Amino acid sequence: MGVNLKKLGKKLDAYKHVLIVMRHAKAESFSAKGDRDRELTDKGLKQAKTVGRGLAELELVPDRIAVSGATRAQQTLDRMLKFFGDKPNVDNRQSLYDGGVQAVLDELAHTPGKTRVLLILGHEPTVSISCQWLSSSDSDPAALDLLTLGMSTAAVAIFGSDKPFDEWQVHSGDLLAVLNVKDFE
Repeated sequence: MGVNLKKLGKKLDAYKHVLIVMRHAKAESFSAKGDRDRELTDKGLKQAKTVGRGLAELELVPDRIAVSGATRAQQTLDRMLKFFGDKPNVDNRQSLYDGGVQAVLDELAHTPGKTRVLLILGHEPTVSISCQWLSSSDSDPAALDLLTLGMSTAAVAIFGSDKPFDEWQVHSGDLLAVLNVKDFE
């Protein structure tokens, strides 16, 4: 895709609040324990590490993280936290596994106004559909087009807004980029 991360970083500086919506990293296709317990593959572990490092380098260490309770999402976050340190407040949410778009909207509504960077880590198709709903008319058209295809594993959508998260509704955030693992390499 070729996103210029330095330019993106400068764009983000202009916003009071930044939302990162992420799909978990690559997971095994089957688990004898069921879908909720699928674990990351070796590729997925590397993806999570790359994205965590990339977000930290962009100075996008989240203040708050809401993560699905599914094993693959938890493992994705565990790898990323190595780059985030002790800063993020982490909330594990079963609703981000099975609650659909409403679960994402609920996380926004329950995020304190002082939060600058929020990361929501979940699953397809919820993450891409939520991003489409949240995207304002000022969003990047190329990034919006990417969302119609769905988000690949470990992909992130990055939004900016001057509204605190608890005031967000449909079309509240400027979608600035959809980044895949290769964009962080």
